[in-house]
Amino acid sequence: MSDTSSFQTQIDGRPATREDLIPLAFSGFAHFTAMQLQGGRVRGLDLHLARLRTASLEFFGRAVPDSHIDVLLRRAVEGGPAEQSLTVTVFSRAGEFTAVGGEQTPAVLIRTGPPASGPKGPLRLAVVEHERPLPGIKHVGESAKTYFLRKAVVEGYDDAAFIDSRGRLSEATIWNLAFWDGEAVIWPEAAVLPGVTMAIVRRQLTRRGIPQRQEVVTMERVRSLAGAVMNSWTPGIGLVGMGPVEMPAPDALVAILHDAYLSEPATILRPWPTS
Repeated sequence: MSDTSSFQTQIDGRPATREDLIPLAFSGFAHFTAMQLQGGRVRGLDLHLARLRTASLEFFGRAVPDSHIDVLLRRAVEGGPAEQSLTVTVFSRAGEFTAVGGEQTPAVLIRTGPPASGPKGPLRLAVVEHERPLPGIKHVGESAKTYFLRKAVVEGYDDAAFIDSRGRLSEATIWNLAFWDGEAVIWPEAAVLPGVTMAIVRRQLTRRGIPQRQEVVTMERVRSLAGAVMNSWTPGIGLVGMGPVEMPAPDALVAILHDAYLSEPATILRPWPTS
């Protein structure tokens, strides 16, 4: 069991107070990224920083410099264990439902906690028609994702995947989807959140010469494809079915995704002795 005293909740590099956190409990205008510290290292740090920068410019018209967020991350994990979960949330102190505050530099909340690896799988997903607002931004306050997850579990599934009004599979509640036709990794062509783990896998597949492409994936197409989900917890958990459709064995796809992810160099955030 992890010692919770070694984890941090900091705003702009200092411990968050009760007064700091109370307004955030009633605010949904923020964006975030989540990552796993493994052996004191993080994979895809450049992608996490780019995600925060791009979303901040879209939401607030300005962004905290990458170099400063890097400093805040290192400060947050200092003194903690080599294995941690980190969530970096960027928000406006002016809150939401107000036209003012755009001139302010956004604040950075970093929360660390025990490491996570996700469910073991394989998973069976319910399929629901849903299109996330602002799908390209990892923003907070998306109650529909939890709603559809819990509804799927009540119905006997493990989680839920989304299909848009055009019949295209896009993503799952907190996961990106990947498929395999025996020759190439297939990424759904639809409005999705471009996950950092997905971006890591994609660039490593390219470097390793493994074919990949974007393609419209319908429920009929799923019958002939192996499938997996991925997020900051894991680069791949296999799928055995989506809705009423049984899917081919996902083992080969899961192995490809994990191998690609593990070939990504990791950045040291927290120096940790190896012996």
